[in-house]
Amino acid sequence: MFQNAILRIMTTLTLDISKLELASSKLRAIAHPMRIAMIDLLHNNNKLSVTEIYSQLDIEQASASHHLNILKNKGVLISRREGKKIYYSLKNVVLTEIIECINRCNDD
Repeated sequence: MFQNAILRIMTTLTLDISKLELASSKLRAIAHPMRIAMIDLLHNNNKLSVTEIYSQLDIEQASASHHLNILKNKGVLISRREGKKIYYSLKNVVLTEIIECINRCNDD
């Protein structure tokens, strides 16, 4: 009986490999302290320019741009140009919930 239940679960459970790879790629992209700080900063400020980001995090502009490009290329951030400035914002705030969950786990 137990084996039949497991068999039913396994046959109804279908894993979408492409979705798993995409999720894994996003998790690898955010798995850096500076990128987590950027995500947190954008979560609290909605949208920020590159200048505002590197100034608030006290890092070099080149370093900020490097990390922002990684996050953008993995679909974590979106960018919009306004004149000479590029503004970044979170594509989906759910990632901040994942980070908060991990932080709660670290509190124990």
